[in-house]
Amino acid sequence: MAPITVRVTPRSGRTAVEIGPDGIVVRVRSAAEGGKATEEARRALAEAAGVPPSAVTLRSGSRSRTKVFEMHGMDADQLLRRLQGD
Repeated sequence: MAPITVRVTPRSGRTAVEIGPDGIVVRVRSAAEGGKATEEARRALAEAAGVPPSAVTLRSGSRSRTKVFEMHGMDADQLLRRLQGD
């Protein structure tokens, strides 16, 4: 279990997990109100990694666009490879 740092973009036109120039970007439809964007980002990250949502927990950044999640059973390198389709 390693920390995975992501940049969350709320109020996006679609929900997506992508690799950007600065790392992993999670675009969510929800607004950044009451933790809705964070929760949607957590679920999108889990779906992209192919793990259950319960395997992804927020470590820090609940009020920031830059968030650190922990994913049980996968580290950041494994997630990047999965997102790249390897």
